Amino acid sequence: MTKPAEFNEPAAEPPLDPKTSVSFQGQPGAFSHLACREALPDFSPLPCATFEDAFAAVSEGQAARGMIAIENSVAGRVADVHHLMPQSDLHIVGEHFQRVSMTLMAPAGATLKGLREVHSHVHALPQCRRLLREIGAKAIVHADTAGACQMVAERGDPAIAALGSPLAAEIYDLEVLRRDAQDISFNFTRFVIMARERISPHPKDGNCMTTLIFAVRSVPAALYKSLGGFATCGVNITKLESYIEPGSFEAAQFYADIEGHPEEDRVRWALEELQFYCTRLQILGTYPRDPFRDQKPSEQHAPHTDR
Repeated sequence: MTKPAEFNEPAAEPPLDPKTSVSFQGQPGAFSHLACREALPDFSPLPCATFEDAFAAVSEGQAARGMIAIENSVAGRVADVHHLMPQSDLHIVGEHFQRVSMTLMAPAGATLKGLREVHSHVHALPQCRRLLREIGAKAIVHADTAGACQMVAERGDPAIAALGSPLAAEIYDLEVLRRDAQDISFNFTRFVIMARERISPHPKDGNCMTTLIFAVRSVPAALYKSLGGFATCGVNITKLESYIEPGSFEAAQFYADIEGHPEEDRVRWALEELQFYCTRLQILGTYPRDPFRDQKPSEQHAPHTDR
């Protein structure tokens, strides 16, 4: 059974309805929690201690959806998720791009000049180097951003702050000292939404994405030949990453996001060409393309406003 994370939640709260729950890795106030709120506002968030638990919550029927962070525009891909997805029995049914607004928060009465320590995740702290240099506080690594925020709230020391989401400041009743504290304004995390059932849009319903895993033999030009059909048929590959299959250095596997639906002629022809050269092909899901992909750069860099 999946192990929900322990976050000192009130015991009197009623149990979540599995039919309208969405699991995520982290604790209340994490950026994944914020993504659940924005992408699936009608679902109740179910925090889980690990990614394995978040997947299991959906597989075992404790949640109808899983909000899984897959990559960040600054920190890169999220470790382990690419290995967990093909091993699960779940399907990708959607995607969501969550803007990461690093918020500096502390107990009431705190000031920037009075801070001695700033706590956050190992990837969050380097994203705010300019702020840390400005205030001269010591950076302390935590397992996650929301956990750091909870700790700061519990200690109540105005000299100790945390970097996390605006939602964490709201949940843990912390005072916001600086919004958008990250060095790079373009900071987004891409999430995929997982479900037990495969839910694919109709090819004529609008633009969509398809995510797949494939493996090729470790021979010269294997990848070049396997991808030739995408070039010939004009299918855009938006993401391609390689992995060594567990227990072997002889075979490589690849994760790919492509534009289009497998029932479109051009995509079907490209996949047929791919199958001719690869040893394994697994389609993880076909789902609506997030409108974020079609925004102009000026819109993507627009100042953040809390929803």
